[in-house]
Amino acid sequence: MSRKTLAQGLAAFTISGLLSLPAHSDILIGVAGPHTGPYAAFGEQLWKGAEKAAADLNKAGGINGEQVKLIKADDACEPKQAVAVANRLVDSDGVDFVIGHFCSSSSIPASRIYDDAGVVMITPASTNPKLTEQGFEGVFRICGRDDQQGHVAADFITGELKAKKIAMIHDKDTYGQGLVDATRDRLHSLGIKEVMYEGLTRGEKDFNALVTKIRSSGADAVYFGGLHSEAGPLLRQMREQGVTASFISGDGIVSDDFLKTAGGAEFVNGALMTFGADPRLIPDGKKVVAGFQADGYEPEGYTLYSYAALQTLASAAKALKTTDGEKVSAWLKQNEVPTVLGAKAFDGKGDLKVSDYVMYQWDKQGQYKQLSANQE
Repeated sequence: MSRKTLAQGLAAFTISGLLSLPAHSDILIGVAGPHTGPYAAFGEQLWKGAEKAAADLNKAGGINGEQVKLIKADDACEPKQAVAVANRLVDSDGVDFVIGHFCSSSSIPASRIYDDAGVVMITPASTNPKLTEQGFEGVFRICGRDDQQGHVAADFITGELKAKKIAMIHDKDTYGQGLVDATRDRLHSLGIKEVMYEGLTRGEKDFNALVTKIRSSGADAVYFGGLHSEAGPLLRQMREQGVTASFISGDGIVSDDFLKTAGGAEFVNGALMTFGADPRLIPDGKKVVAGFQADGYEPEGYTLYSYAALQTLASAAKALKTTDGEKVSAWLKQNEVPTVLGAKAFDGKGDLKVSDYVMYQWDKQGQYKQLSANQE
């Protein structure tokens, strides 16, 4: 018996002994991510997306007549805090579903808690392959995987940039190092051996010694795996030291905060990154995007991924007339769902059947734009 089933049974037993109480009529969904701390910009994206999706759903009658209620859960991208948050969402809040987490290092340990409780989780952003390789039935992601993202990055670096000497830097985290390793594996298969492979520490801001090593390596491209908080200062210090090598990263810098941490548009100009095909350009998403913009919010980064995550859960719950985790999981692996990102279908592991990673480039105005179609 799962923890959720046990908890529900105990709750039913307790209530049966009380005077008549009003029935619980909300569908509770936890939105777990870094809502505070250096990565809070990504937590805001997840929250804004889920908040808008819930509002739109509730305005249209909710899910099977029940209103959707969101519960914000802050893990600060810290694994131990993520586990504590997951336990709280399951045991105290009694959530039906979870949207999150953001960091793979949080999603992986938290997913065990949700699996044990029979609660379906769908992450808008965790890309490390291990998450869906654990064999948990109720774990899904509506983004791609790093072995797909790394493939696109490596092909671009060698095919479009024609780079021969590549320095590979990661932040020692599950996501950052995993992404670099996936990209390195693809480069090796293409016959390219990196001239440098080194880690930095999250939270550090002075990378001048590392930049000196990069310059000495003669690298004509620097590939970074990590988040904007370290990517920005690293890139700025590279340019300040005269390192003109191309700078390429992944979806961990898809935030205006990359511009801020780098110190301005002059530093991010020309920087490249992989991310899913811009959901703001997809016909299915234009009406939703217009709704965000009417509210004064530009749905950047993972905002629409979070919106799509809630749409996905709602589609299953509506079709089944239940939030039962086992039934919802099985249904999602058998049915395509319409989302703001376009129609999505999941394989038996909970991964998308089709990944849509493309390359983006930051410009001199400090904005990023999609460069090309899927290169896989």
